[in-house]
Amino acid sequence: MSHVDFEKNIFQDKLPLGLLILFTMAVFFVGVTEFMLSSMFPPIAKAFNTSIDKVSLLISGYALSYALAAPILGYFSDKINKVKLLLVALLLFSMDGMAIAFSPTIEVAIFLRILGGIASAVIIPTVFSLVADMVPYKNQAGAMGGIMLGMTIGIAFGPALAGSLNDFIHWRSPFIFCAIGCFIIFFIGYFYFQKYNYQGIITVPLKNNSLKKDINWSVLRPLLAKGAWNGAGVSAFILSGEILHQRYGFPSAITGLSVSFFGLGLGLGNISAGLIRQIIPREEGVLIILNIILSISISIFFLFPLPLWGYFLCLVVWGSALGAGAPISTVVIIKRITYYKTVMLSFAETLNNISIFFLVPPAVMFLSNGNRYLSLVVLGIGLLLGLLLTICDFFIISKDKKPTVSKNNH
Repeated sequence: MSHVDFEKNIFQDKLPLGLLILFTMAVFFVGVTEFMLSSMFPPIAKAFNTSIDKVSLLISGYALSYALAAPILGYFSDKINKVKLLLVALLLFSMDGMAIAFSPTIEVAIFLRILGGIASAVIIPTVFSLVADMVPYKNQAGAMGGIMLGMTIGIAFGPALAGSLNDFIHWRSPFIFCAIGCFIIFFIGYFYFQKYNYQGIITVPLKNNSLKKDINWSVLRPLLAKGAWNGAGVSAFILSGEILHQRYGFPSAITGLSVSFFGLGLGLGNISAGLIRQIIPREEGVLIILNIILSISISIFFLFPLPLWGYFLCLVVWGSALGAGAPISTVVIIKRITYYKTVMLSFAETLNNISIFFLVPPAVMFLSNGNRYLSLVVLGIGLLLGLLLTICDFFIISKDKKPTVSKNNH
């Protein structure tokens, strides 16, 4: 069975509704779990009798384990059954969330978050790799944008949901909620894939091809750029709840609801990604514009004492830039990959989490001392690097009459 024959067997114009819902809900719970801590720094610090700086290690530890595990697991997922791997990861992610809820110490919680990062390192890139395997290139931005909407909703409602569950029930309840949700998705997915025989989705031909063919600068440039600007944008979001808390003294529930405006922006960006690609065919140029919008909105949020509606507007604008930029940049990366989609997408997630790992702790440290300006300087490193690499990629591709395009594009 050749690589082309394999694709002809599974390509279709649109993703089946059942798979779309399943994939969307899977990334939804990952989004909730990853970002709900933005409204829970004070209650978790109080529960474990520790500092906010140490609580931030729950984020950076998760990001680091994700970063280290993603490319390794991505490499093997391109050689084995992706569906089975996805189901196992969902089950482990569920078990990990339940264990965190009953951690006796902050150190144990950090260790368990590291394990959770490893599980989530399988879920996100494998989902997008399956979409790339099943949907033709012309429809990939729309399909990925739709699935990313699941993560967006998780990001939008995760902080508010976690804050509300913390205020009205217990700080453990958000972790338990996500654990149960992931287990339900695992349970439904197991029977769904068996019923519709999607167990056959496996890139067997890749065993005879070298990963070196996909490691080239045409792929690495957008990978590094996305890791920098997306990581900085997400890091800024993680800190946004604490800025609003310092500014207005909001409790956790209100802080979480406030930063949900960021999720609203992400949703608008996700929905518009497919439309933007149809209107403006040069994705590289679109990414430059989105990078500039992202940098300006984050800078305004951190630098100026705005009225509440001004902060909300900034959150919506930079959320929109990230929401549109993520699927568009993913398509840019995929169209330049010949074989190893999952492992290269895993590298993108790795670079994103490396950025978070290095940016969040010093930014939180400065912010906890009341210095928003130095926090912005830290985040600005990632934003500037991402913008420069994106501009560089645009001009290099513009001069190249024959850019590297995946053999798999349809």
